[in-house]
Amino acid sequence: MADAPCTPDSLKTRLVTLLDELIRHDGFGSLSVEVRLLKRGQKEVIIDCGKQYRYVIDFAPG
Repeated sequence: MADAPCTPDSLKTRLVTLLDELIRHDGFGSLSVEVRLLKRGQKEVIIDCGKQYRYVIDFAPG
């Protein structure tokens, strides 16, 4: 999927939704999260759960 600007709250909502789907699924599943530091005070968060969901969020260091 393409980069989607979002807020940390919408990112957390996506994570919880995917985890709920994995728990209800009748079989094996996996969920991984990668966080990469970007320039200009941003981070890229990649959620991999069969599909990849990519988000870019603003953050303040510290």
